[in-house]
Amino acid sequence: MDAFDAIPDPVVIDILNKVRDVKTLIRCRSVSKRFNSLATESGSLLLQLDQIGESDSEKDSTITSFFRSLFKSVNGLFPIFSKPAKPARILTPVQILAGFNRIRNLDVEFYGGDFKLEKGAAVKWKAEFGESLKSCVIVAFRSATVNTSAIDGDAETDSEFVSGLKTRVVWTISALMAASTRHYQMRDLVKEHKEMETLTVRDRDGEGAVVMDAAGMKEYRETEARGDEKVSRERTVVPNVRMSMRNAPSLKLESGICLEAATLVVVRQSGVASDGDDAELATGAFGDCMYGEAVAALLKRRSRDGKRRTCPRARPV
Repeated sequence: MDAFDAIPDPVVIDILNKVRDVKTLIRCRSVSKRFNSLATESGSLLLQLDQIGESDSEKDSTITSFFRSLFKSVNGLFPIFSKPAKPARILTPVQILAGFNRIRNLDVEFYGGDFKLEKGAAVKWKAEFGESLKSCVIVAFRSATVNTSAIDGDAETDSEFVSGLKTRVVWTISALMAASTRHYQMRDLVKEHKEMETLTVRDRDGEGAVVMDAAGMKEYRETEARGDEKVSRERTVVPNVRMSMRNAPSLKLESGICLEAATLVVVRQSGVASDGDDAELATGAFGDCMYGEAVAALLKRRSRDGKRRTCPRARPV
């Protein structure tokens, strides 16, 4: 008897849980009948998805486009031997995870980010959802440099604030649209896997993450069961929200990094929470990385007008 067969099933499942990658686990299912049954018992999974769209052709270099057109021209000279290319079949997350019936924790990664930023700029966000947006924390800056002699910039003038406000608004709206789109794309997955406890959807560039806990997913399923029309065809509609914004023309972190035009935006549903709650939410969003350090530094600054800004209900675009 193979010594591997003597390993108890719970131990094998624990090993497969450490693997996490869905594509690898699907390959494991073809190894043997035992692996075929045990691989689907994994409760902690990582699903990596490639985003394929028309925009990909725009990213091709001139040389790549030239060789592609040349190949098509040459291929056209041999119609007898050439076969029409079959369109690539794009599977949905539900189809890919068919057979995995014990998912507890699922991480979904999309290829590429959502923002087209100027060189040196960065935006990072984290959004929590139930049936709709509950909260979103956004940190952004125009550039980051290592400058030990830099000093935190004084409060900016009204004209400086107005000149940078457009960029901050674009960052905020783009983050909310990206979060709502990802939440909507997971609707079938949430309805199908009712035992899930955590769902995190992020991009491989590390720009943003959508988070849903067990209570949020239950709330979403109940809303769907009632037939409430609260989603558009492309993204979840953002409810009435209020935002607090803190920004610094120049922000020096304890690590010696200096951030230019640093901005912190906290978005929450209207009528919920207080200043202390917002601070706690923002502090726990990114951990101990540079973005977390920037959050801590920006929270020490008073919001621009000392008040929350309430935004009207967002309309689907």
